[in-house]
Amino acid sequence: MRTEGKHIIMDASGCSPELLNDLDYLRSLLVEAAKHANATVLNVAFHHFTPQGVSGVVVISESHLSIHTWPEYGYAALDFYTCGDIDPKVACEYVAEHLNAQYVQTTEVSRGEEHEGKYLHKVRSVKTKVYGKELSLLP
Repeated sequence: MRTEGKHIIMDASGCSPELLNDLDYLRSLLVEAAKHANATVLNVAFHHFTPQGVSGVVVISESHLSIHTWPEYGYAALDFYTCGDIDPKVACEYVAEHLNAQYVQTTEVSRGEEHEGKYLHKVRSVKTKVYGKELSLLP
């Protein structure tokens, strides 16, 4: 089977509320994360909510990176979806570090696996990092 894309779903907790509410910082952070992973940035769209929170997406030629924040909880939900040779793990680690996340859980999914004429996704791993310690929840 051939995997067409890699998708990482990331929940980051214990993040700096100030950073999670700073649209300019988050826009710059996700663009830099994409560049750090050697992705090609095509478009960027971010929105600041009242009274707080930011949602945004960085469209890359290899797919996208997105973020939704809840500063009041120190929580961010992120998606990193890439096709080709781009490794979304690089972008995930970069963002978690720069949000000062205390706890990160990632789910890695392979997308577009052809099986008997159907294109399916498969969960590859679920990992949790607590203060730099990694715990694997799936084989």
